[in-house]
Amino acid sequence: MLPERIARSAAELRGESVEDITAWVQRRRKEVGFKVRRIPFEELDGWSFSPETGNLVHRSGRFFTVQGLRVSVGEQPDRTSWHQPVIAQPEVGILGVLAREFDGVLHFLMQAKMEPGNPGLVQISPTVQATYSNYTKIHKGADVRYLEYFTDPSRGRILSDVLQSEHGSWFRRKRNRNMVVEVTEPVPEHEDFRWLTLGQIHELLGHDNTVNFDARSALAGLYGAGASFALHSDTELLSWLAAWRSLTPITGAPVSLADIPGWTRDEYSIHRDDERYFRVMAVSVRAGNREVREWTQPLLEPNGLGVVAFLTRTFGGVPHVLVSARAEAGFSDAEFGPTVQCVPRNHGHLPAGERPPFLDLVRSAAPARIRYSALHSEEGGRFLNAVSRYLVIEATESEAPLKEPPGFRWVSRDQLAAFTRYSHYVSAQARTLLLCLNTLEVQRAGCGATRRSS
Repeated sequence: MLPERIARSAAELRGESVEDITAWVQRRRKEVGFKVRRIPFEELDGWSFSPETGNLVHRSGRFFTVQGLRVSVGEQPDRTSWHQPVIAQPEVGILGVLAREFDGVLHFLMQAKMEPGNPGLVQISPTVQATYSNYTKIHKGADVRYLEYFTDPSRGRILSDVLQSEHGSWFRRKRNRNMVVEVTEPVPEHEDFRWLTLGQIHELLGHDNTVNFDARSALAGLYGAGASFALHSDTELLSWLAAWRSLTPITGAPVSLADIPGWTRDEYSIHRDDERYFRVMAVSVRAGNREVREWTQPLLEPNGLGVVAFLTRTFGGVPHVLVSARAEAGFSDAEFGPTVQCVPRNHGHLPAGERPPFLDLVRSAAPARIRYSALHSEEGGRFLNAVSRYLVIEATESEAPLKEPPGFRWVSRDQLAAFTRYSHYVSAQARTLLLCLNTLEVQRAGCGATRRSS
């Protein structure tokens, strides 16, 4: 059965060490040659500010648009509202990972892929990571390698396939098809791709800025739920989220990018007048192994290092995490999100009682209470230097009581894994933390890990 096969893959370290794999990534970075530089908006090729809408658009009408958004969350009189730029990309992309069994163990075909916004540029990525515009070749570039395994159902067995939201703070209703497809036939080799076990991938997740967002998102859906104790039943959790969604509806109305109050456009950026949250800027990119070798594009750049964390406690011998009902500008409805998710710099001016719940606890946690900590970048194809420290922190009853505050619920790891099988229940950042929780579970079990030469 799949859960046993997943566990076996997570428990084995096949062939190359983490040092070998990261050396391969660094080698590809040097051999191919990549360059990203900031440019003024006027140097964008094929992009312009529409005279009709004021939005930043591509001449093809495809890829994505940077537009304005008027957002409100909740009902009157408690409604919260604001204006911001947002990326509108209605296309559904594919984040696909190929799986194949070698010597009785599932391996996953991972790519050393360059994205212009990633620290270090090249990170471990899915087999296929492509927007609809990319794989239909609107850019007139080369074919997307291995795409056929995800568009032709006869090529393999689907292990995971679900539409998931992306970063709702910066995307408006963006979705990707997260897929893992198992094949039995030989797959053509390429120097940008390697077969890795889940054990190796979990090891890599302990290293900063090594496994990219798209790989983390696609692989999070692999872990099925087991039967175990939980404080709240699945039905109770779904009812709680449904009630929260009904009480805090999210309304996002598109407006002209030129008309959003509190934001200024200059030669190099569109930014808030108080320099908080993020800015829109432009880059020129050169990448020798991409479908298109050179291009320019807009990117969103946050104004500081983020913090994304789960508080965890054990109930009935079963680890639980404290999820929030996360409402973001680009979501249709609230989703299960991290306990804490923010850029602390945006809230430093606020008194303690007005900062995000649990933020001060997370930032002041003693090292002995931190079960997991690593820097991970977000979607490098649209965001520049969007990096957060992902944390799992053990909490006490006084810090995170059994009776949850409004907007929070205790969820077992298995329950959270089960919810990833359905669209729009587990947010992008929570899916990364779920994969980190599975890394912890592997470490806690001692993994029975073996390292054998391939």
